[in-house]
Amino acid sequence: MRAARLTSPTPTPTGPGAAGGVTPVVLVAHGSRDPRAADATRALARAVSSARPGTPVRASWLDHTEPGPTAVLRDLALAGHRQAVLVPLLLTAAYHHRVDIPAAIAAAAQAGPPLAVRVTDVLGPADGTVDAGLLGGLRRRLGEAHPGRFDALVLAAAGTRDARARRSVGQVADALAVEFGVPCRVAYASAAPPAAGVAVSRLRAAGARRVAVCAYFLAPGLFHDAVAEAARAAGAVSVAGPLTDAPELVELVLRRVDDRRCRPMVPPIG
Repeated sequence: MRAARLTSPTPTPTGPGAAGGVTPVVLVAHGSRDPRAADATRALARAVSSARPGTPVRASWLDHTEPGPTAVLRDLALAGHRQAVLVPLLLTAAYHHRVDIPAAIAAAAQAGPPLAVRVTDVLGPADGTVDAGLLGGLRRRLGEAHPGRFDALVLAAAGTRDARARRSVGQVADALAVEFGVPCRVAYASAAPPAAGVAVSRLRAAGARRVAVCAYFLAPGLFHDAVAEAARAAGAVSVAGPLTDAPELVELVLRRVDDRRCRPMVPPIG
Protein backbone atom coordinates (compact mmCIF):
# COMPACT_ATOMS: atom_id res chain seq x y z
CA MET A 1 0.00 0.00 0.00
CA ARG A 2 1.37 3.44 -0.86
CA ALA A 3 1.13 5.96 1.99
CA ALA A 4 0.39 9.58 1.33
CA ARG A 5 3.40 11.86 1.09
CA LEU A 6 4.13 13.76 4.29
CA THR A 7 3.66 17.48 3.79
CA SER A 8 4.06 20.56 5.96
CA PRO A 9 0.98 22.19 7.49
CA THR A 10 -0.45 24.96 5.33
CA PRO A 11 -1.50 28.41 6.54
CA THR A 12 -4.41 28.94 8.88
CA PRO A 13 -7.78 28.50 7.16
CA THR A 14 -10.08 31.47 7.29
CA GLY A 15 -13.68 32.02 6.37
CA PRO A 16 -15.90 34.99 5.68
CA GLY A 17 -17.47 36.23 8.87
CA ALA A 18 -15.27 34.15 11.17
CA ALA A 19 -14.49 36.01 14.39
CA GLY A 20 -11.06 37.58 13.96
CA GLY A 21 -10.89 36.11 10.44
CA VAL A 22 -9.83 32.71 11.84
CA THR A 23 -11.83 29.49 11.75
CA PRO A 24 -11.62 27.61 15.07
CA VAL A 25 -10.79 23.92 15.28
CA VAL A 26 -12.78 21.55 17.50
CA LEU A 27 -11.16 18.23 18.36
CA VAL A 28 -13.63 15.51 19.34
CA ALA A 29 -12.34 12.48 21.24
CA HIS A 30 -14.23 9.36 22.25
CA GLY A 31 -13.85 9.91 25.99
CA SER A 32 -12.90 7.51 28.76
CA ARG A 33 -13.36 7.00 32.49
CA ASP A 34 -9.56 6.91 32.71
CA PRO A 35 -8.31 10.48 33.33
CA ARG A 36 -5.12 9.75 31.40
CA ALA A 37 -7.14 9.72 28.18
CA ALA A 38 -8.48 13.24 28.67
CA ASP A 39 -4.99 14.45 29.61
CA ALA A 40 -3.68 13.05 26.32
CA THR A 41 -6.40 14.82 24.33
CA ARG A 42 -5.64 18.12 26.05
CA ALA A 43 -1.94 17.65 25.27
CA LEU A 44 -2.78 17.07 21.60
CA ALA A 45 -4.97 20.19 21.55
CA ARG A 46 -2.12 22.25 23.01
CA ALA A 47 0.30 20.86 20.43
CA VAL A 48 -2.08 21.63 17.55
CA SER A 49 -2.59 25.15 18.91
CA SER A 50 1.18 25.69 19.15
CA ALA A 51 1.63 24.49 15.57
CA ARG A 52 -1.10 26.83 14.30
CA PRO A 53 -0.64 30.11 16.23
CA GLY A 54 -3.69 32.32 16.38
CA THR A 55 -6.18 29.54 15.66
CA PRO A 56 -8.56 28.68 18.51
CA VAL A 57 -8.29 24.94 19.21
CA ARG A 58 -10.85 23.38 21.54
CA ALA A 59 -10.90 19.84 22.93
CA SER A 60 -14.17 18.01 23.48
CA TRP A 61 -15.35 14.49 24.27
CA LEU A 62 -18.33 12.36 23.27
CA ASP A 63 -18.56 10.69 26.68
CA HIS A 64 -17.20 10.71 30.24
CA THR A 65 -15.43 14.10 30.04
CA GLU A 66 -16.70 17.64 29.63
CA PRO A 67 -17.18 19.68 27.55
CA GLY A 68 -18.96 17.80 24.80
CA PRO A 69 -18.81 19.00 21.19
CA THR A 70 -22.33 20.46 21.37
CA ALA A 71 -21.33 22.80 24.19
CA VAL A 72 -18.10 23.81 22.46
CA LEU A 73 -19.89 24.61 19.20
CA ARG A 74 -22.50 26.68 21.00
CA ASP A 75 -19.79 28.61 22.85
CA LEU A 76 -17.96 29.35 19.61
CA ALA A 77 -21.16 30.62 18.00
CA LEU A 78 -21.87 32.87 20.99
CA ALA A 79 -18.30 34.21 20.76
CA GLY A 80 -19.05 35.44 17.23
CA HIS A 81 -17.60 32.66 15.09
CA ARG A 82 -19.62 31.74 12.02
CA GLN A 83 -17.62 28.66 10.98
CA ALA A 84 -15.78 25.82 12.70
CA VAL A 85 -13.82 22.76 11.60
CA LEU A 86 -14.51 19.63 13.61
CA VAL A 87 -11.82 16.92 13.63
CA PRO A 88 -12.90 13.48 14.92
CA LEU A 89 -10.04 12.08 17.00
CA LEU A 90 -10.96 8.60 15.87
CA LEU A 91 -8.90 6.01 14.03
CA THR A 92 -11.84 4.33 12.29
CA ALA A 93 -15.02 5.70 10.71
CA ALA A 94 -17.42 3.57 12.75
CA TYR A 95 -20.47 4.33 14.90
CA HIS A 96 -19.10 7.38 16.72
CA HIS A 97 -18.19 9.04 13.42
CA ARG A 98 -21.42 8.13 11.63
CA VAL A 99 -23.90 8.71 14.45
CA ASP A 100 -22.59 10.42 17.59
CA ILE A 101 -20.81 13.35 15.95
CA PRO A 102 -23.70 14.28 13.60
CA ALA A 103 -26.05 14.02 16.60
CA ALA A 104 -23.87 16.42 18.59
CA ILE A 105 -23.90 18.93 15.74
CA ALA A 106 -27.65 18.59 15.35
CA ALA A 107 -28.12 19.24 19.07
CA ALA A 108 -26.05 22.41 18.80
CA ALA A 109 -28.21 23.52 15.88
CA GLN A 110 -31.29 23.75 18.07
CA ALA A 111 -30.26 27.05 19.64
CA GLY A 112 -27.75 29.84 19.34
CA PRO A 113 -26.32 32.09 16.63
CA PRO A 114 -25.58 30.62 13.18
CA LEU A 115 -22.46 28.45 12.92
CA ALA A 116 -21.48 26.32 9.92
CA VAL A 117 -19.53 23.18 10.82
CA ARG A 118 -17.23 21.27 8.48
CA VAL A 119 -16.44 17.72 9.64
CA THR A 120 -13.13 16.20 8.52
CA ASP A 121 -12.19 12.61 7.90
CA VAL A 122 -11.10 10.52 10.87
CA LEU A 123 -7.36 10.12 11.49
CA GLY A 124 -7.27 6.56 10.17
CA PRO A 125 -7.16 5.64 6.46
CA ALA A 126 -9.21 7.92 4.23
CA ASP A 127 -10.21 6.64 0.79
CA GLY A 128 -7.99 3.60 1.36
CA THR A 129 -4.84 5.67 1.91
CA VAL A 130 -2.82 5.46 5.11
CA ASP A 131 -1.42 8.89 5.92
CA ALA A 132 2.36 9.17 6.23
CA GLY A 133 1.89 11.05 9.50
CA LEU A 134 -0.04 8.16 11.02
CA LEU A 135 2.66 5.71 10.00
CA GLY A 136 5.33 8.08 11.26
CA GLY A 137 3.69 8.39 14.66
CA LEU A 138 3.34 4.61 14.97
CA ARG A 139 6.96 4.20 13.93
CA ARG A 140 8.03 6.75 16.55
CA ARG A 141 6.22 4.97 19.36
CA LEU A 142 7.58 1.58 18.26
CA GLY A 143 11.11 2.95 18.27
CA GLU A 144 10.66 4.40 21.74
CA ALA A 145 9.41 1.06 23.08
CA HIS A 146 11.85 -1.19 21.23
CA PRO A 147 14.82 0.39 19.45
CA GLY A 148 16.17 -3.04 18.48
CA ARG A 149 15.12 -5.48 15.78
CA PHE A 150 11.93 -7.53 15.69
CA ASP A 151 10.76 -10.19 13.26
CA ALA A 152 6.99 -9.78 13.52
CA LEU A 153 4.45 -7.14 14.51
CA VAL A 154 0.98 -7.05 16.04
CA LEU A 155 -1.14 -3.95 15.45
CA ALA A 156 -3.40 -3.80 18.51
CA ALA A 157 -6.56 -1.70 18.17
CA ALA A 158 -9.51 -0.98 20.45
CA GLY A 159 -11.94 -3.07 18.40
CA THR A 160 -15.18 -2.58 16.52
CA ARG A 161 -18.01 -4.67 15.09
CA ASP A 162 -18.01 -2.53 11.94
CA ALA A 163 -16.51 -4.58 9.11
CA ARG A 164 -15.41 -1.52 7.11
CA ALA A 165 -13.66 -0.09 10.15
CA ARG A 166 -11.84 -3.39 10.70
CA ARG A 167 -10.73 -3.34 7.06
CA SER A 168 -9.21 0.09 7.61
CA VAL A 169 -7.23 -1.28 10.56
CA GLY A 170 -6.04 -4.04 8.26
CA GLN A 171 -4.85 -1.42 5.77
CA VAL A 172 -2.65 0.11 8.48
CA ALA A 173 -1.28 -3.33 9.36
CA ASP A 174 -0.47 -3.96 5.68
CA ALA A 175 1.31 -0.61 5.47
CA LEU A 176 3.37 -1.42 8.58
CA ALA A 177 4.30 -4.83 7.14
CA VAL A 178 5.67 -3.11 4.04
CA GLU A 179 7.36 -0.40 6.13
CA PHE A 180 9.27 -2.85 8.34
CA GLY A 181 9.48 -5.86 6.04
CA VAL A 182 7.96 -8.23 8.62
CA PRO A 183 4.57 -9.90 9.05
CA CYS A 184 2.02 -7.70 10.82
CA ARG A 185 -1.19 -9.09 12.26
CA VAL A 186 -4.17 -7.22 13.69
CA ALA A 187 -5.48 -7.75 17.23
CA TYR A 188 -8.32 -6.13 19.16
CA ALA A 189 -8.94 -5.25 22.80
CA SER A 190 -12.70 -5.80 22.42
CA ALA A 191 -15.57 -6.51 20.02
CA ALA A 192 -13.59 -8.68 17.58
CA PRO A 193 -10.96 -11.44 17.64
CA PRO A 194 -8.13 -12.12 17.99
CA ALA A 195 -6.95 -10.65 21.28
CA ALA A 196 -3.42 -9.29 21.46
CA GLY A 197 -2.07 -12.25 23.41
CA VAL A 198 -3.53 -14.68 20.89
CA ALA A 199 -2.03 -12.79 17.95
CA VAL A 200 1.41 -12.75 19.63
CA SER A 201 1.17 -16.47 20.41
CA ARG A 202 0.23 -17.33 16.82
CA LEU A 203 3.19 -15.41 15.40
CA ARG A 204 5.54 -17.10 17.87
CA ALA A 205 4.10 -20.50 16.99
CA ALA A 206 4.78 -19.71 13.32
CA GLY A 207 8.46 -19.13 14.11
CA ALA A 208 8.75 -15.46 15.11
CA ARG A 209 11.01 -14.97 18.11
CA ARG A 210 10.86 -11.23 18.64
CA VAL A 211 7.27 -10.01 18.32
CA ALA A 212 6.64 -6.31 18.94
CA VAL A 213 3.22 -4.79 19.49
CA CYS A 214 2.25 -1.49 17.87
CA ALA A 215 -0.53 0.30 19.77
CA TYR A 216 -3.25 1.66 17.48
CA PHE A 217 -4.56 3.95 20.21
CA LEU A 218 -4.67 7.72 20.49
CA ALA A 219 -4.59 7.78 24.28
CA PRO A 220 -3.75 5.57 27.26
CA GLY A 221 -6.49 3.78 29.14
CA LEU A 222 -7.82 0.42 30.24
CA PHE A 223 -7.83 -1.05 26.71
CA HIS A 224 -4.17 -0.22 26.15
CA ASP A 225 -3.29 -1.53 29.62
CA ALA A 226 -5.07 -4.82 28.88
CA VAL A 227 -3.35 -5.17 25.50
CA ALA A 228 0.07 -4.56 27.06
CA GLU A 229 -0.49 -7.09 29.85
CA ALA A 230 -1.78 -9.83 27.55
CA ALA A 231 0.89 -9.26 24.89
CA ARG A 232 3.77 -9.38 27.38
CA ALA A 233 2.32 -12.50 29.01
CA ALA A 234 2.31 -14.14 25.57
CA GLY A 235 5.98 -13.29 25.03
CA ALA A 236 6.00 -9.95 23.18
CA VAL A 237 9.36 -8.20 23.42
CA SER A 238 7.76 -4.74 23.62
CA VAL A 239 4.46 -2.88 23.53
CA ALA A 240 4.44 0.63 22.10
CA GLY A 241 2.68 3.51 23.80
CA PRO A 242 -0.35 5.28 22.31
CA LEU A 243 0.10 8.11 19.82
CA THR A 244 -1.05 10.89 22.22
CA ASP A 245 0.60 14.13 21.01
CA ALA A 246 3.26 12.75 18.68
CA PRO A 247 4.45 15.47 16.26
CA GLU A 248 3.40 13.36 13.30
CA LEU A 249 -0.13 13.15 14.70
CA VAL A 250 -0.24 16.93 15.09
CA GLU A 251 0.70 17.31 11.41
CA LEU A 252 -1.98 14.79 10.45
CA VAL A 253 -4.63 16.71 12.38
CA LEU A 254 -3.64 19.90 10.56
CA ARG A 255 -3.79 18.16 7.19
CA ARG A 256 -7.31 17.05 8.00
CA VAL A 257 -8.20 20.64 8.93
CA ASP A 258 -6.79 21.97 5.66
CA ASP A 259 -8.29 19.28 3.41
CA ARG A 260 -11.10 21.03 1.58
CA ARG A 261 -12.25 17.72 0.11
CA CYS A 262 -13.63 16.59 3.45
CA ARG A 263 -17.33 16.75 4.28
CA PRO A 264 -19.01 19.98 3.13
CA MET A 265 -20.37 22.44 5.60
CA VAL A 266 -23.22 21.21 7.73
CA PRO A 267 -26.15 23.68 7.51
CA PRO A 268 -25.55 26.57 9.91
CA ILE A 269 -26.60 26.31 13.53
CA GLY A 270 -29.43 28.67 14.32
